Amino acid sequence: MTDSVSSLDTLTASERSARMALIRSTDTRPEMRVRRLTHGMGYRYRLHAKDLPGRPDLVFRSRRKVVFVHGCFWHRHEDCPRTRMPKSPERREYWRKKFEGNVMRDQQHRDALERMGWTTLVIWECETTDAERLAALIRWFLDGANQ
Repeated sequence: MTDSVSSLDTLTASERSARMALIRSTDTRPEMRVRRLTHGMGYRYRLHAKDLPGRPDLVFRSRRKVVFVHGCFWHRHEDCPRTRMPKSPERREYWRKKFEGNVMRDQQHRDALERMGWTTLVIWECETTDAERLAALIRWFLDGANQ
């Protein structure tokens, strides 16, 4: 860490590292909900295809469709209560840039996939709590959208 950042941080470098290591990028609770439900509905998929931009969470190759399961906080789900700004006023600019970069990168991945002929769906973390609505969304996307 730089001196300016570490002087603002209330945790030691090893404590910060341990906390950050707990943040998962795959097999998150929302992703597992989507995977279990999708599999239970009879759909088969591949996970985190390294050959596709953004390494989509679920890949349906025969349908040329992919699903991203995004956390509302990190990927900035608009108008969602989980999309809040961290409280540290000293680091507000850091977080603003970080989140803007995440959103821009996500859009670039979706655009690249679309140019390659793939259809994308983003399922937000907050949308994974209602299994009925989630199942309807998945069914619509895989069986009805863009066909």
